[in-house]
Amino acid sequence: MKFLILNQRYAVLAGVTVLTIASLICASLVDVWFWVPAIVFGSLMLVGWRDMRQFRHAILRNYPVSGHIRFILENFRPEIRQYMIESDQDKLPFSRQDRGLVYQRAKGVEDKRPFGTIEDVYASGYAWLTHSVTPATIADSDFRVRVGGAQCKQPYDASLYNISAMSFGSLSGNAILALNTGAKKGGFAHDTGEGSISRYHREGGGDLIYQVASGYFGCRNEDGSFSGEKFAETAADPQVKMIEVKLSQGAKPGHGGMLPAAKITQEISDARGIPMGVDCISPAAHSTFSTPIGLMEFIAKLRDLSGGKPVGFKLCIGHRREFMCMVKAMLQTGILPDFIVVDGKEGGTGAAPVEFANSVGMPMLEGLTFVHNALRGAGVRDQIKIGAAGKIVSAFDIARTLALGADWCNAARGFMFALGCIQAQSCHTNCCPVGIATQDPMRQRAIDTGDKSDRVARFHHNTMHALGEITGAAGLHDPRNFMPYHFMFRKKDNEFTDGNEAYPYLPEGFLVSAGPEIEGLHDWYSRWERASAETFAPSEIPHGPFVRRKEMAGEKAAQ
Repeated sequence: MKFLILNQRYAVLAGVTVLTIASLICASLVDVWFWVPAIVFGSLMLVGWRDMRQFRHAILRNYPVSGHIRFILENFRPEIRQYMIESDQDKLPFSRQDRGLVYQRAKGVEDKRPFGTIEDVYASGYAWLTHSVTPATIADSDFRVRVGGAQCKQPYDASLYNISAMSFGSLSGNAILALNTGAKKGGFAHDTGEGSISRYHREGGGDLIYQVASGYFGCRNEDGSFSGEKFAETAADPQVKMIEVKLSQGAKPGHGGMLPAAKITQEISDARGIPMGVDCISPAAHSTFSTPIGLMEFIAKLRDLSGGKPVGFKLCIGHRREFMCMVKAMLQTGILPDFIVVDGKEGGTGAAPVEFANSVGMPMLEGLTFVHNALRGAGVRDQIKIGAAGKIVSAFDIARTLALGADWCNAARGFMFALGCIQAQSCHTNCCPVGIATQDPMRQRAIDTGDKSDRVARFHHNTMHALGEITGAAGLHDPRNFMPYHFMFRKKDNEFTDGNEAYPYLPEGFLVSAGPEIEGLHDWYSRWERASAETFAPSEIPHGPFVRRKEMAGEKAAQ
């Protein structure tokens, strides 16, 4: 008995072995139909004996046959959790409530909710919009912002809500075509991502933001360096409305990437300008510039080569001093980007190592507030537009982002939901169940580009309509007039704070003013003093709290 108890893990294998033998005997003596269970149980028996002889999985050696149940359930874990366990508010990474809202608005069905909110309005982190007793009525919700400063010859009137960067290659051709056609129908812009402009972008005919990343796809020489001639040819396309230099992305800031040769199709090769049969490398850093001044000179070069179209850059904030280095380079060279896109670390369409996805980069709200105030401090905020991206799917998300300093918003996963994404989180496997994040021609056939493009346009239209409604509720006539004080943020169960306290606008020009320093902004002045337009490298390595040179000079004088 003790032997049986100690070895009960082999019971399933023993059982299928006995059933196999019994089925074979019955097939020979009773009826030929017993060959069916004999084959089934015999196959399981062979699997079990193979499990006991392999060395890769310890659990299968100890639990032959039955151990496979663990791996089967593990493969279906995301679906089991999503369909049976998670609540409407579990944000993994988007809640069912958020996904449902996008689905409803994309389909044009009822998006109202009865019986009150399911949010815990007394929980830490809850935020709400303050409304007015004299709400306004807004008839036209086609809200736009003009992007392009004094150095730009072809400014662009962008929608306040656009499709964020997703490359052809990471998304299927049908997904790109549906997104871009939807952008054309809805009158908003579509960021190409670093994979350049494919034929699917061109067939859609929608406005494009052409992204120039470290791989210089679509504008590269054979050795991977930047080609001004090829860039000028690509940027001359009237479909291209703006050019975006990607410094980093929220999903994996400071990390490059590689597209294996096996995944490079002829269409990807043509779009990116890369050879077939060779791994496609996206370096972590640009090779064209390595200093803040170099970045500004590159922006000026792209603006000139594009015929004066708006040029800006996108980044996820890391070292705050490094962004101040860029701002100092703007002041020193007189070259200003037309826009800056702040990508929050909560961005997630790009497959990334877990450490990068979870623990590298600044979240969007803090990153946006910092960039907005750094530009205000340098006195150039009114000359540079700011875009923001990071889990923005509802009108409330847009309004709050605009209030904290953005001029427009971008969304990637929101528009993927509009296409039919079910958040299966298998984007990196090439086995997307709905045909969006895959290059499998059979899987992407599931996307009806006509119907899905209508959903993309409808989602944008209904979200803009909702933005108009909450803008009117606040007593405003344009969502660009939202300010931090229009929002409240709960800090603890019994404590909340005004948006002006949580995310304040700092004074214009305070970093470059000759007047006395403002009390309470010591860290800002200290970081600005350490920043240099000539290099991103730090001037000193801290081993404790920074002591500013001005303070050190004062101490020496006192001695």
